[in-house]
Amino acid sequence: MTINSKFKNLFAVALLSGFSGIAAAGAEEGDNLAPEATAAEATISFWDMPFLNKAYIDSSPADRKDGIAVGELDIDGGNKAMVLQLAQEIADSKYGNYDSLLITHKGKLLFESYYKRGRINLAHGQASATKSYTSLALGRAIQLGYLTMDDLDKPLVSFLKDLDPAKLVDGYEMITLHKTLTMRSGLRISEEQREKLEKNPAALKGQGQVQAYLEYSAPITAESQSYSYGGGQTNLVMQVLDAVVPGTAKDFIKNELLDKMGITNYRWQTAVSGLPEAGWRARMTSRAMVKWGTLVINNGKWQGEQLISADYLAKATSGISKPNEDWLPDNISYGYFLYQIEVPVGDKSYDVNLAWGGGGQYIITVEELDLIVVITGHDREDTIINQVLKTILPAFVK
Repeated sequence: MTINSKFKNLFAVALLSGFSGIAAAGAEEGDNLAPEATAAEATISFWDMPFLNKAYIDSSPADRKDGIAVGELDIDGGNKAMVLQLAQEIADSKYGNYDSLLITHKGKLLFESYYKRGRINLAHGQASATKSYTSLALGRAIQLGYLTMDDLDKPLVSFLKDLDPAKLVDGYEMITLHKTLTMRSGLRISEEQREKLEKNPAALKGQGQVQAYLEYSAPITAESQSYSYGGGQTNLVMQVLDAVVPGTAKDFIKNELLDKMGITNYRWQTAVSGLPEAGWRARMTSRAMVKWGTLVINNGKWQGEQLISADYLAKATSGISKPNEDWLPDNISYGYFLYQIEVPVGDKSYDVNLAWGGGGQYIITVEELDLIVVITGHDREDTIINQVLKTILPAFVK
């Protein structure tokens, strides 16, 4: 995920200083029907998708019989004027290029809006938010007994039987799922070496990907096992998932998560290993993102069924490691491919979890407020989170 360095100043100031009242202004309601991509548009590149002629802003979303309950903003919660003002500002491109904003409160979708390239039936690129889906898939495997919570602290290679340990770098046994999920595996591969590996994709098929990573990484040490975002670590988690579940990781994710949540309109590309991409290149509709958020806020349950291990999710959404990117606010932390931050509103603070992908893909959950906020976008600067949090959280605080 690449975010401009301006983010730290724009985001941190608001989050660390607390929020006060926001002036409210009305916004026009959209047409009755949410914008949909045509069959032809669904096949073209996202970047060729024409902008909407008019933003669609709906404070009483339609029941599409898709497993998402609906309600009405204001009547079922929230300050309508504040939310509509923010929606109009997004429509006016005040914060950059964003494609949707959806809000769920107390189990009901109360607000749904689409802008620019956003369409209700168009699966939108997720960028690094895909990492959070990979984490939840691992939580599903734990719920079904294919892994245990204790397994998170075992050597990651113990689950991968096709490796040749004799060729692996010193310290490889120090890598665990716990360390990897918190971006602290210690895996360090130079750009030069990475380019060489990519020139021989056949060697990266299946567990050959992990073999190559652990042959050409710098030695794994206590010092190297500090937070370092990215670097192929998500692929290690997907490799373990594929190794422990029946069948393939691809089928497991489809059958045990996507199908159970009724998510059929999606794309999830295949990595060079032959496994699903673990850190990017998934696409989800905005309403599908609401469903992923529902899993998080409901302690792993979907419509009463425990899909994700509650114990796993509690760890996944806790602040375990400390990101070191200088554009992030000082009070942000990282769990299992999920961010956490404490957001002050008036004289109280709320714990906020973020699935976050560069360009403006967010699933924001606030358990105490029973609140889910979904955003999609294609903005290079990607600084809208500041305005969203300082507007929407106060709009749902009584």
